[in-house]
Amino acid sequence: MFTGLSAFPLTPTSESGIDEHAYAQLVGYLAQAGVDSIGALGSTGGYAYLSRNQRAQAARIAVDVADGTPVMVGIGALRTSQILALAEDAQAAGAAAVLLAPMTYQPLTDDEVFDLYEAVSQELSVPLCVYDNPGTTHIHFTDELHARIAQLPQVASIKIPPPPGDPAAAEQRVQALRARVPEAVTIGISGDWAAATGLNAGCDVWYSVLGGLFPETALALTRAARNGDAGRATALSDRLEPLWELFRRHGSLRVMSAAASHLQRTAEVNLPLPLRGLAPEARRGLITVLEDLGLGGA
Repeated sequence: MFTGLSAFPLTPTSESGIDEHAYAQLVGYLAQAGVDSIGALGSTGGYAYLSRNQRAQAARIAVDVADGTPVMVGIGALRTSQILALAEDAQAAGAAAVLLAPMTYQPLTDDEVFDLYEAVSQELSVPLCVYDNPGTTHIHFTDELHARIAQLPQVASIKIPPPPGDPAAAEQRVQALRARVPEAVTIGISGDWAAATGLNAGCDVWYSVLGGLFPETALALTRAARNGDAGRATALSDRLEPLWELFRRHGSLRVMSAAASHLQRTAEVNLPLPLRGLAPEARRGLITVLEDLGLGGA
């Protein structure tokens, strides 16, 4: 399941809880579109803002609605004991894999990060994806740390941040990491504006925010890159640059939140406080971009 397109949907949430109906529809749409896997409770899924019960609820809905499409469930939390409990819930819900970013308040040393993954991997019966997300977690994985963690049982994939924009430098970056980890461990790209660069550079999977709402568009880019048509993958990504620019300026979560409500896939309020959606001017700009790209229909 750690190749191709892994689509990460929004978890529509208000102060009353998760909108189960809207969430089920979002996940079901991804399964029907034929994505290779679904990433429930990733950063776009707002996992850090939800209670244990809400996360277990979201995991169950995702697995049930996915109807056989593999579901990877995020289990990040501040304490190892909390992560182990979330991993137990995810596995009980039928998750095919789990995704773990090392959340922190106090800075973690490399040894503390390794100890976390070691403790969790020893308790898992499903594969684990390592989430390297320094922009959010402020933890910077070295290739040496990745190499140590990748040797642990159940570790099956690494989700990396954007590589250098130059194609040759990006390929060098991906190959340098690949040389340090077991052959069976795949490398996936996140940061949607870097997806084509990462896939063309040899990444196995795109862990995609865009795919969580626009799977057909993300699938076209992914299939082009995976079929060796680097030029087409790059062209498809370049066409999406107005959307990528909004991702970089406002954050992909806020952009997808506004897009989902504009398309009437969710209620207007779909983020937990204190998160707020796009300001009116930014939302108008997003709607224009979606319409220009042919993504604006309800």
